[in-house]
Amino acid sequence: MDARHRVVIVGSGFGGLFAAKRLKRADADVTVISRVAHHTFQPLLYQVATGILSQGEIAPATREILRRHKNTSVLLGEVTEIDLTGRTVTSSVGPQRTVTPYDSLIVAAGAQTGYFGNDHFEPFAPGLKSIDDALELRARIFGAFELAELQAEPAEAEAWTTFVVVGGGPTGVELAGQIVELSRRTINRDFRRIDPSVSRVVLVEGGDGILSNFGPKQSLKAQQQLAKMGVDVRVQMLVQAVDDEGVEVRLRDGSTERIASRCVLWAAGVSASALGRQLAEQSGAGLDRAGRVQVNRDLTLPGHPEVFVIGDMIALNDLPGVAQVAMQGAKFSAGKIRARLEGKPEAAQFDYLDKGSMATISRFRAVANIGRLELRGFPAWCAWLFIHLLYLVGFQQKLSTMGHWAVAFVGRSRAERTFTLEQARGALTHERHARTPDPG
Repeated sequence: MDARHRVVIVGSGFGGLFAAKRLKRADADVTVISRVAHHTFQPLLYQVATGILSQGEIAPATREILRRHKNTSVLLGEVTEIDLTGRTVTSSVGPQRTVTPYDSLIVAAGAQTGYFGNDHFEPFAPGLKSIDDALELRARIFGAFELAELQAEPAEAEAWTTFVVVGGGPTGVELAGQIVELSRRTINRDFRRIDPSVSRVVLVEGGDGILSNFGPKQSLKAQQQLAKMGVDVRVQMLVQAVDDEGVEVRLRDGSTERIASRCVLWAAGVSASALGRQLAEQSGAGLDRAGRVQVNRDLTLPGHPEVFVIGDMIALNDLPGVAQVAMQGAKFSAGKIRARLEGKPEAAQFDYLDKGSMATISRFRAVANIGRLELRGFPAWCAWLFIHLLYLVGFQQKLSTMGHWAVAFVGRSRAERTFTLEQARGALTHERHARTPDPG
């Protein structure tokens, strides 16, 4: 009797999860390997960082999600090596090392925050790609107000209540908007020595406008709305240096400006998982500047039709690094594996269907592009709510999220303001240290 086909999926994000779901009834043994034990709904990480949601509401356990998949196993481990010749995946948790063989492989390891060659910025300007990141940002944001309350000098208090968000994409815009709302609506009466409502939020963008992928009209409207809220939007500025006391930016005319800030948040770029370089070196595939793998049109690795690379890790037809690319790529690659197992014709190439883009600016305000339709304000915000609830995993998570949204958006409170000094990774105690690099 022939052994069952073995499918290994690396990653438990949108790509990994949707691939596993598509293979639920396949005649194969599926193994999901991830460095975390949960699936992260990344579009809502900024709400964990700003105290609206808890991590459990956007990060259910992967085992719980896949518990009805009788052909699927879930392994905790950081993938450190993929051997294309031996067809094995090596993962580790501390000293525990696991080698998992495969017949088909789907690599959906995602991306991490990118600093454009300036990785030394990271201890001073953390990104937002994981639950750990979100909890760190929460500690830094709420902790900044606590430290400001302790300062005797007004200039020091002002530096602690000046927040610089680098990057004018959806994550940067959403963070900036929520920090303003937090300071003006939620904690504005909670302190005695400082007035949080006069906190300064600076959004720094190197391009000509924020939300550039949404088109010039949407970009301008979003920028005007942020300015009306009190966000200081700075465009055509590049970050030249970041340290413990602020940011130095360079304008296009070559001049520089120093912004004193004790809380700098990075939302300006991403780099693909380091596993992409391993795959490229073994297969001869190319890599782009962000470390993404140049895959075939059917998402397979050149010379290795049994290996699929999906999501943020691929460089194909200028596809954006959004959840829909990962989800659709997962369904496509898993569908090809099922077709092979069932002896049916395979799809020749991956065709991405752009379902639109959305970004919130504040409560009741958002921008959304759905096909040719451009929505702004409250209608766009309602569409954003519906779509995100639709894709949020689990009925309990959806119900709890709606309750927290009602508290934060209709009311003024935020239920998840708890933080610890340890979560701030030294930012509040002058002991900043770099996060351990992610090998994959």
